[in-house]
Amino acid sequence: MLDNKRILLIISGGIAAYKSLDLIRQLRKAGAWVTPVMTGSAREFVTPLSVSALAEEKVYQDLFDLTDEAEMGHIELSRSADLIVVAPATANLMAKMAQGLADDLASTLLLATDTQVLVAPAMNVRMWDHPATQRNIATLRADGVSFVGPNEGEMACGEFGPGRMSEPHEIVSAIQAEFEEGPLTGRRILVTSGPTHEPIDPVRYIANRSSGAQGTAIARALTALGAEVVFVTGPADAARPDRARIVEVETAQEMLEAVEGVMPVDAAVFAAAVADWRVDGASDSKIKKQAGALPTLGFKENPDILATVSQLKQGRPDLVVGFAAETDDVIAHATAKRDRKGCDWIVANDVSPETGIMGGSENAVTLISDEGAESWPRMGKDAVAEELAARIAKALAE
Repeated sequence: MLDNKRILLIISGGIAAYKSLDLIRQLRKAGAWVTPVMTGSAREFVTPLSVSALAEEKVYQDLFDLTDEAEMGHIELSRSADLIVVAPATANLMAKMAQGLADDLASTLLLATDTQVLVAPAMNVRMWDHPATQRNIATLRADGVSFVGPNEGEMACGEFGPGRMSEPHEIVSAIQAEFEEGPLTGRRILVTSGPTHEPIDPVRYIANRSSGAQGTAIARALTALGAEVVFVTGPADAARPDRARIVEVETAQEMLEAVEGVMPVDAAVFAAAVADWRVDGASDSKIKKQAGALPTLGFKENPDILATVSQLKQGRPDLVVGFAAETDDVIAHATAKRDRKGCDWIVANDVSPETGIMGGSENAVTLISDEGAESWPRMGKDAVAEELAARIAKALAE
């Protein structure tokens, strides 16, 4: 459980603040100590007296409280906790976190801390979907901030969609996961994901049909087992995994540089659909259409990231896993790829259009290793990821 874990709970303004009372109750029941911090707007929804009574602790509210600064300054308060939880986390507070603003006690604590932060977003669906909010979320995830939720459902405003704060029991489970040690605790694992975009000109590019969903699922499964995951992703549609360090790239060359920059790692999983070729001499300005005249494009081979890492003489990961998306003779082509690249495992799948796998929610893979080819039943991508993560944990333990 959470015996004697010290949780600094920041409650920001929003109708979901009422859930923070039950969250405090459940955390105390699980054995945690809760130090509450409330923003000014949070006090419009729940009272400091209610929060203090349930936490059995003083509520901190004012950045310039001289008594608190003398007894426990905001720096000490931010670093004395085992985990900082922001629930609810409004769009405004997340924007402050992403931009490094510190104009009240809550935002100052979040900027001054070196403690892990878990946020439970809560806001209107339009605010959640807004590009500014999504940019801020991407920044926070890249900074290592963990997320739980939001859930999808009916809002207090009457609209429906993502933005509901996770239920208190879900947040407690996420908090417990932050403290649990798994079989991959202490292991650092690289995961690449998504497509790469190779520019033709400033408005056109070459890409692969990859959503990045399988890569995200793998990263989440590995972090759930305790691994420190570095997630290098191209411009994928899939959400970025929580509790991973996110590195965003666009081209194959950028992905290679990012991969080299995060080495060494214990294991590397190359789930990205990297473009094999790029345009030789991409145009700096838009290529104009001319009647009766077709542009001539020359191509160059992109760097082979999987082979580069697999064949390292020094600093090679203990386990290198590649992916092979094929449309015919899947096992034969994937086996040849494994031999050619020099990786330890290849996860092969049939991405023929009739399978619905490319961009879908399910996958059917064959794991190719020294032991031969092992075909798994078709299942959801999360289930594939969990099975692969378990195999990786077992291999690294041997």
